Amino acid sequence: MADDHSAGEPLLQNLTDAENGNPPHSVFATAFIKWVLGVAMWLVLGFWVAVFFLFPSDAGTQFVESWTRATMGNVFGVTGSFLLLCSAPILVIVFLAIASLMVDGKKELQLKTTSKYPRIRLRTFPIPVDGPFGVVSAAEFIGICLFVVFAIWALYAYTMQNLNVLSQVSLSSEGKWTLMLILTRPRFGSIGIYFLAFLFLPISRGSILLSIIDIPFEQATRYHVWLGHLTMSFFTLRGLCFVIAWAMDGQLLDEILQWADEGIAVLPGVISLLAGLLMWVTTLPLVRKKKFELFFYTHQLYAVFVIFLALHVGDFIFSIAAGGIFLFVIDRFLRFCQSRRTVDVISAMCLPGGSVELVFSNLRYTALSFIFLQIRELSWLQWHPFSVSSSPLAGRKHISVLIKVLGEWTSNLKSKVLHMPGTEGENELRSQSRSKITVSIEGPYGHEIPYHMTYENLILVAGGSGISPFLAVLSDILHLINQGKPCLPKNVLLIWAIRRSNELHLLSTLDTESICPNFSDKLDLEVRVYVTRESHPPLEEGNMDKGISTSVSPLLRGSGMSVLVGPGNRTWSGAYVISSVVGFAVLMALLDIFYINPLNIATWWYKGLLLVGCMIGNHIWRPSVAAEEDEDGKKDDRSQQSEHFKTMQDDVGPKDRAVSGTAHYGARSNFEEIFTSMSERWGKVDIGVIVCGPATLQSSVAKQCRSQNLRRGALHPVFHYNSHSFDL
Repeated sequence: MADDHSAGEPLLQNLTDAENGNPPHSVFATAFIKWVLGVAMWLVLGFWVAVFFLFPSDAGTQFVESWTRATMGNVFGVTGSFLLLCSAPILVIVFLAIASLMVDGKKELQLKTTSKYPRIRLRTFPIPVDGPFGVVSAAEFIGICLFVVFAIWALYAYTMQNLNVLSQVSLSSEGKWTLMLILTRPRFGSIGIYFLAFLFLPISRGSILLSIIDIPFEQATRYHVWLGHLTMSFFTLRGLCFVIAWAMDGQLLDEILQWADEGIAVLPGVISLLAGLLMWVTTLPLVRKKKFELFFYTHQLYAVFVIFLALHVGDFIFSIAAGGIFLFVIDRFLRFCQSRRTVDVISAMCLPGGSVELVFSNLRYTALSFIFLQIRELSWLQWHPFSVSSSPLAGRKHISVLIKVLGEWTSNLKSKVLHMPGTEGENELRSQSRSKITVSIEGPYGHEIPYHMTYENLILVAGGSGISPFLAVLSDILHLINQGKPCLPKNVLLIWAIRRSNELHLLSTLDTESICPNFSDKLDLEVRVYVTRESHPPLEEGNMDKGISTSVSPLLRGSGMSVLVGPGNRTWSGAYVISSVVGFAVLMALLDIFYINPLNIATWWYKGLLLVGCMIGNHIWRPSVAAEEDEDGKKDDRSQQSEHFKTMQDDVGPKDRAVSGTAHYGARSNFEEIFTSMSERWGKVDIGVIVCGPATLQSSVAKQCRSQNLRRGALHPVFHYNSHSFDL
């Protein structure tokens, strides 16, 4: 039929091409260039990984010696050789990724829809769903296995080398054990350095690398945690080997205080290890959950850890991991510049049931984004992550978040909003805004493309305040339908588990009929709410609509959200990354030509310090990024802010047309029954399952997705597990 679209056609991409008037050959050329860049990235990545796998072997030792002899004639010396071999590949991948994103153009509209032949995908098929790693997809499991295999291979290769050395000397049993400790301790350190080369890559929030593979920061944080455990395990084993060997010789204190000019400086290594151990201990779940602020503040010791590690090992060894660390430094600098400015708060509303809604001025984000929020009247140091609850397709230049009052910070925020004085005139509002609330934001972060739009069938599972991002998802879908644009989702099941019925009002913030009248003709939307700690509704049966009693305070001072970090401005951030790498290389060259080489500086720890100094100083001397970007931010249309606030005022009040559904009191969702029912109803299709909630909820849903996929028949669907939950 003419109205039927193939499930494999990228609908929005076709629409974009038609709107822009791009001829077919232009689309083909773009796709071909992206393919070439993608192949080049994979080849460079393969080379980079192969280098690290080669290092522990005898062949690797010979290769490094040959490489050093062939390349150390450059101005940077042996440090340049190691930078070129170990750090340059990841920087080349970033350059290629920037080029690919620039060629891609409006990436958020170029959606690759699901195939008409459902199949299991590695990224959305959970394998382990319990245990220390939580829910792990098949792709993540392969990555974990790769690092574990490397650790085992490196230990085996280094052990065989040590045994070969022991076989060539005649020593007593005690002497052999001492020699084994001496030979083993640098091996553990080498493996730790190899893992350190990857440690900082997933923690860069605005990373170009995460953008090109479309992995959001909140998901990549887990990889940083796993790599952190591996890295600190080997660094700790190295430290223990040193301590035991020195204690056996009776020289423990003298060795610990040693700070040699040539070779390894011990005392900086001790300081770096202690900083790393403090960070490591506070990441343990027992400490992190109960004392999050202790974890957060202790983790700022990463600067001490990195700087003193460079002093400890010197410049050329530190250069093995310098690439990933330098990319993190760039990201941290951009985030610092972004967080310095305050943003427009269009409105602050206190909702019943213990929630606060804040609305900010912003232009670029996706429905499943989240932001880090700082309110200076509450704390100058605390940053809290919140999921976005608004849709970028609403036509308003704003972004909103729903904040559930759970702890001290959120309680203070609610009190602050409630006690804001009511105002009448716009001039009075503007004069009072600074004294009311001062907000800074990092982000938005998240997927580059709205992947929830790539499924015709969606199951959204939320726990408590996890409903917030799904309100944005539903709003996205409804706006597309109302605007007559192609929209793939046709069937949506929303499952929401809450403790008390006073949270039901959050559904009232989404006025479905106002956004898209008669949407039920094009969208089959079903909502099931499970109120677990109440056996019956407090008022009348099935009444899910709660009037919204709000305190509204429009704050029209500040500026628009910065575009330094987040989707929508990759050209600017990509250009900054490239210029930073070039600036770093130039600064190092000048330092070598006019300072290090003429004065024959050979002190390891000092050259390591100079290398770190080039990384940091590269940003200090450059023109103020915040000032340049602020001019771009001022291009926002200020005249629309009063209209935004008027719209927000119009939205406040009882919602007669809010999303409706069925509430089940005193019951918990039976995912096996629900998923089986949807499997029979929807048939042979791809079903996107998105979860936002606690770990137990994620585990239950992932277990059911895995179970349904493993026992599916030829005419049954494939359930694709996606998590929007994060534990930062």
